[in-house]
Amino acid sequence: MAPLETLLSFVNTWECDENDHLNVQYYFAKFDEADRQFRQMTGFSETLVGSRRVRHVRYHAELRAATLVKVRSYAAFDGPHMFSVVHEMIEGSTGEIAATAIDGYTPNPSRAKTLRERFEKFEANLSEQATPRTISASPFSGKPTMEELLGNGAVVTSRASVLPRHLDSEYRAEDAFYLSCISDASSHAWERTPMTMAWLYEKDYGRVAVEQKLTTLSPLALGDMVAVVTSFTGVQGNTFNLRHHIFETKTNRLVAVCDMVALAMDLEKRSIVPLSEETKQQLHALQSM
Repeated sequence: MAPLETLLSFVNTWECDENDHLNVQYYFAKFDEADRQFRQMTGFSETLVGSRRVRHVRYHAELRAATLVKVRSYAAFDGPHMFSVVHEMIEGSTGEIAATAIDGYTPNPSRAKTLRERFEKFEANLSEQATPRTISASPFSGKPTMEELLGNGAVVTSRASVLPRHLDSEYRAEDAFYLSCISDASSHAWERTPMTMAWLYEKDYGRVAVEQKLTTLSPLALGDMVAVVTSFTGVQGNTFNLRHHIFETKTNRLVAVCDMVALAMDLEKRSIVPLSEETKQQLHALQSM
């Protein structure tokens, strides 16, 4: 029976960004909807497995305006987490996988057999496309303070407030809110590199994420205000890594961390732009600050 078709959707023009493709916050919004549908279809609930620890997304192909979108979802026990719900986002007219998400949970080990029996009809093996590639699958476990991060060279890259439109049915901020903050923050982080806005416009290049892992540590509620503090954490090949820390600013509580892999894309050729050695050196310098 697995996987289940959990979403039939469409890419609207207002969901697309300056790169003329679906913005990351709307990938997460569509995964959120697919997850709600999966829960309804299967009877899945966090009372069975505890709160979700992490959502790990890989982007495989662009979804551009007026594209049909399907999501199929299933339970997996062979992935990097004790229990996972896996969502595969598909370009509806071609069948190509455009993005994948692993929602990772850590239930009590004593419940493993019960969970396998309960979700037997909705279970499948974790696909190769969904398997984490560059970013570790483990949830972020550190406890840095904003003061420590800023003292080590990180900078504030975004500020925002949780409004009614950002809440789910349980009155908690949805993933799309976190990712909207991350999307804005990334633009300001890139400005610290040689790949500035002026450089991107001159070359007709864009900023692209290819993998993201959101670790949610504490829920956000209506009216909470947040600041994003961003660090550079690695360089490899033609990509580099960022880590965005989201703090609730009234108490300076760390509420979420998003690790991401980024690259520059030629918007005409729709292809990866190689990182120059000079750019790599400057990215390494930012990492060591």
